[in-house]
Amino acid sequence: MKKETIAAISTGMTNSGIGIVRISGEDAFAVADRVYRGKQRLSDAESHTIHYGHIIDSGETVDEVLVMAMRSPRTFTGEDTIEINCHGGTFVVRRVLETVLKNGARPAEPGEFTKRAFLNGKMDLSQAEAVIDVINSENEYALQSSLSQLKGSIKNKIIDIRNKIIYHTAFIESALDDPEHIEIDGYADTLLEAAEEIIHDLEEMISSADNGRVIREGINTVILGKPNAGKSSLLNVLAGHERAIVTDIEGTTRDILEEQIRLGDLSLNVIDTAGIRQTEDVIEKIGVDRAMEYAGKADLIIYVVDASRELDENDEKILPLIKDKNTVILLNKSDLDTVVTEEMIKKKAGSICSGFSEEGKTKKEIPVISVSAKEEKGIEKLEKKLKEMFLNGIVSFNDQICISNVRQKNALADAEESMKKVVESINAGMPEDFYSIDLMDAYEALGSITGESVGEDLVNEIFSKFCMGK
Repeated sequence: MKKETIAAISTGMTNSGIGIVRISGEDAFAVADRVYRGKQRLSDAESHTIHYGHIIDSGETVDEVLVMAMRSPRTFTGEDTIEINCHGGTFVVRRVLETVLKNGARPAEPGEFTKRAFLNGKMDLSQAEAVIDVINSENEYALQSSLSQLKGSIKNKIIDIRNKIIYHTAFIESALDDPEHIEIDGYADTLLEAAEEIIHDLEEMISSADNGRVIREGINTVILGKPNAGKSSLLNVLAGHERAIVTDIEGTTRDILEEQIRLGDLSLNVIDTAGIRQTEDVIEKIGVDRAMEYAGKADLIIYVVDASRELDENDEKILPLIKDKNTVILLNKSDLDTVVTEEMIKKKAGSICSGFSEEGKTKKEIPVISVSAKEEKGIEKLEKKLKEMFLNGIVSFNDQICISNVRQKNALADAEESMKKVVESINAGMPEDFYSIDLMDAYEALGSITGESVGEDLVNEIFSKFCMGK
């Protein structure tokens, strides 16, 4: 069945030096010939060549252009593709697209170019999802992680695991069909070892999902502290502009302020909360309650302590909120005479947060950094500490896989659950055909990551989230 030829603007809709209109499909060259005038027809051009000319609409010149002609299958979509490089004004780019649409192409749907690349076997579904992650990258780590996935890091790992599963499934099925020639006695031990190895690989990939989310979406950060500790001043320093109102009046910040901040190579989704204290003010109390609620969901808590004032009952109320949380304590107002020392706050925090983790290891000591939001001192130390906390072990993306979205994580969890059922069946001495059922469930779950076992509705939903022209 012949596919329609599609076209869309593939660059941002803002005035710029260059704009690109992309055409893809079996009639891409024919459509281009109707609108392009140059030394030769594009249909006669060799693949992967660039041509100078003009776009013409009803005899009038629309723009002076460079056109790239690319023939299938060596294109992004796997189809014949034309890319018209025109001047980047929003009006002229639209006019070029309108001319193309008038001459035989239809408007592309969001993500349709990448969808065609997937359907034509140019990439698997995990690589297609990495395309939008590359576009949406907010920092260097997010970009490198997405590029690694685009190159096939996840695809290759999934293929390797699926090959192991299908090998054992095929052996069991063959032995059950031909027991006279294929011996299956004792095979359960071999399968048990393989299943446990696969479960370990799946667990490692699932555990990377939190790192993947932090890399891609940023660190959900809540700034806590009692009134006038300097939380809003810190937010303004991190943001690089006056985001929050700063006064000497306690309770100035009553609502939640949110700001996305680049701190070096990290992205922080920062929430500045109301100062935590006992209050009879109804509105301020709502702000305090929200602060405590957000703290419970945060990836990181920055606890700002006013080092120029003694610790009081408000600090005592904050300390339990940082228990079991990634926390950095900032001793603010180091430019003044201080009465709260690093040793003092560590002792206080240690009495709340000491103990052992679920893995039985002693919990790490909460880092304490002296800063002055007023004089913007100590921020570099904060940045260094956050890198140690969140990027240790996930900076190199050549060898490590980071799962980047919930869909992939859920599919891995489904596969892991099926493989655990295989282990349970082996340990319970169940018949071999039970193994095959769960092995195939795991195989299908992993196939949904690469797109080998997904329905059309899911594919459409994934690509509908893409930007137009990609």
